[in-house]
Amino acid sequence: MTDHDHTLNKQKTSLAIKKANGTINKALNMVQDDEYCPKIIQQIDAAIGLLESSKKSLLKGHLDHCLEHNLKEDRTKAIEELIQIFKLK
Repeated sequence: MTDHDHTLNKQKTSLAIKKANGTINKALNMVQDDEYCPKIIQQIDAAIGLLESSKKSLLKGHLDHCLEHNLKEDRTKAIEELIQIFKLK
C-alpha cells in the first residue's frame, strides 16, 4: 500500500465513522422520541455496518502499511496486537 493509498484509506474510514456517529445520534433521538422499535433497530444495524466496514478497512491498511514495520521493531508486540484485534485471546 502506497502512502497515497494509506491516506485515502484513512479518509474513507474517517468518513464512515462520522456517518456511523450521525446514525447513532439519530437512533438515540428516535429512542428518546419513542419511535417504532424496528426503525430504531434498522438505524443501529446501519451504524454497526458502517463501523464494521471501518474496522475492516483499518485492519487492511494496518496489514498493508504498518505490520511489516511493527514486526521489525517488536515482533512480539506486533503479534500480540494482532491477537487482540482478532480477539484470539
